[in-house]
Amino acid sequence: MNMKKSPVNKNVILLGIVSFLTDVSSEMIFSVFAVFFTVILGASTVLLGIVEGLADFSSSSLDYVAGLLSDRTGKRKRFAMLGYGFSTAAKAILIFANSSVIASAFRVIERLGKSFRGPPRDAWISSLSTKSNRGFSFGVHKALDKAGAVAGPLIAYFILAWLGQSMGTFKILFIVAFFPAVLSVIFLSFIKEKSAEPKKVRVFGSLKSTGRQFKNYLASAGIFSIAYFSFGFLLLKAYSVGFQIKDVVLLYALFNIAFVAVSAPIGKLGDYIGRRKIVSLGYLLYFIMCIGFIFAATKIQIIGLFIIFGVFFAIDEGQSKAYISDCERERRGTAMGAYNFITGLVYLPASIIAGFLWKLSPNYAFVFAGIFSLAALVYFVARKK
Repeated sequence: MNMKKSPVNKNVILLGIVSFLTDVSSEMIFSVFAVFFTVILGASTVLLGIVEGLADFSSSSLDYVAGLLSDRTGKRKRFAMLGYGFSTAAKAILIFANSSVIASAFRVIERLGKSFRGPPRDAWISSLSTKSNRGFSFGVHKALDKAGAVAGPLIAYFILAWLGQSMGTFKILFIVAFFPAVLSVIFLSFIKEKSAEPKKVRVFGSLKSTGRQFKNYLASAGIFSIAYFSFGFLLLKAYSVGFQIKDVVLLYALFNIAFVAVSAPIGKLGDYIGRRKIVSLGYLLYFIMCIGFIFAATKIQIIGLFIIFGVFFAIDEGQSKAYISDCERERRGTAMGAYNFITGLVYLPASIIAGFLWKLSPNYAFVFAGIFSLAALVYFVARKK
């Protein structure tokens, strides 16, 4: 096979810039949210698990509808704009958050915008690439996306280090985070779109018409989603080992640096050796990470595990979309929406279970996740078609 680097469409880069600005904003908030929620506002880890589960479900609850509408109309930008705009408006809620109720409402409502923008944008990126460079295109986009997730936590770190870790400081942080979100919507409005050919898709019949390969992947992804719990729990684990709040933010940045560093190369590797092998590697890395967190007791061990998680996430975020695009060429928006919706539906009980297990012992949560990630790997490898 030819390893020659294929060029990436300029609109993939521009959409990456939009995602960069959005992630600067979002990750300034999310890098501190678990600690803000439990330490500053005094909420329990059980409530955190419930809220994070609801947020994960919210972030995929509209995916199927958004993907289907974008396929039916051939319009990608319109729905992406609505999603980015809604998330930006929702971030204003957090500026006034002085209780766990308001913070919970923000966390769930803001993710609805992510749900609505994801499938149309990913289908748009897929239409701007070919099979020979699709993995690389998604990898480049995700690298730009997560570059914002590196910058965001670093900005949050310097604000906390400069102004302290009080409620007032968090308010300032949330206000600062609002502005790049606004810029992302403005930037997106200037990107030109070539409309796709409208597809005849039905709300309840579209998923049935997808191929066996996609359905098998959807099943393995559903199994794996039981293992997937909120990133906030990993930050709490780091906090319990001895990292201070501002240091936890740096760990979040490190995770995203690892993501950015490997995202495009892994995408290119998937174009070359096949994406099934890359997806399998993702499941395996998650299993290794879960086992590692059970025994991790030092800061250096935690740092290494966050790097592993960054590599896993680069595969999960970018190469899953490329793999779906290969499986479903005619209904990409619908397929991506269905994937996000079903996995998000499972995330809700998964995060709630993790919250309860965490209250008993963090190790119980990691054992539970490790078992199901291994089960997903076995199922995916066994179902080749």
